[in-house]
Formats: sequence, C-alpha cells, structure tokens
Amino acid sequence: MSPEAVKSPFPSPFQLAALERQVFDFLGYQWAPILANFLHIIIVILGLFGTIQYRPRYIVVYAIWTAVWVTWNIFIICFYLEVGGLSKDSELLTFNISRHQSWWSENGPGCVKKEASMSGIKGLDGHSYISVIGCALEYRYIEVMHSSFQILIALVGFVYACYVVSVFTEEEDSFDFIGGFDPFPLYHVNEKPTNLLFKQTYL
Repeated sequence: MSPEAVKSPFPSPFQLAALERQVFDFLGYQWAPILANFLHIIIVILGLFGTIQYRPRYIVVYAIWTAVWVTWNIFIICFYLEVGGLSKDSELLTFNISRHQSWWSENGPGCVKKEASMSGIKGLDGHSYISVIGCALEYRYIEVMHSSFQILIALVGFVYACYVVSVFTEEEDSFDFIGGFDPFPLYHVNEKPTNLLFKQTYL
C-alpha cells in the first residue's frame, strides 16, 4: 500500500473534539484543562503534519501523547466523580485562582438560573446569589461524558497513527530493497577491463 492512501490528514473528529473541549473549558475558566487542551491541539497538528509530510517520527510523538491524554482524561473523570478523595467542588482545575466551576454547572440542558438579591446582608450589598435549578443532567456527568469521548477519540487516533507509521515503514523498506538508497544499483553492469577486450579482439 502506498503512502498516497494515507496522505489525507487525521479525520476531522480529532481536531473538532479538541477545539470543542477547549471552548467549553475557556467558558468555565478551567485553567488546568485549558493548558492541557492547548498542548493537545499542538500535538494533533504535529501528527497531522507528520502524516502529510511523511514524517513517521512526528506521528510516533502523537501516538505517545495519546497515552498521556488518556491518563489526563481518566483523572478528569475521577475528579468529577470524586474518586480517591478528589472533590469536584475544589479549585484544583483553576489553580486556586478563582472559584469558577464547569460552564455546564449553570448552562447544562434544562438548567434555569435564578438570581436572588442579597441586599440587607452586611458586606454583601449589591451582590446577588445565583441558584441553578431544573437541570436535566448534573454537570459532572456531562464532563465525564466529555472525557470519555476524548478517551475514545484518542484510542482511535492511536490505532490510526500506528497504521500510518506501519505503512510508511513498509514503503521505506520496499524502496530500500529495490535499491532506492543503494549507491550501486542492482542494474549496474560490471564492465570488463579494456586490456581483456583487446586480447579477445586480437584472438
């Protein structure tokens, strides 16, 4: 199989899933996921470049990164499901810079925000309390589904990357086998010495 068959870039879900995740993490001011997503987007572009330019090493870097990305998303799942002492209400994902939570905590399907004035309470005049009710699905489960989808995409990307690397490797081996990198090609004909030809002519 020639490299032309796999010259097309990574399927669009690889790029769209990374950008979609970045957008919603930006909306929720989740700084740790934002940095992780940014690095993920760079590695995806690197893998894309390696596929188009026949650079197996770049694709190997992408394949290795998928293992890191899967590990990160498993951590996110454990964080929102509060596994191993983790708490979804902690400020771990915001680096303790702010108290923002996931964007889905207030904008999930069916969620309705209600603001209650806190006037009359000392020190809180001008502030309002926002309560969210009617959510069809709790935000942490939406985040878990997001991370699970990212894991699925990463596994597909890993298989695809291994396939592309194997195709490129086979092509390089076959090209080398037919003398593509041999300074003395197989069709080289050894010429007889001039003095031997002269003796044959004389006889």
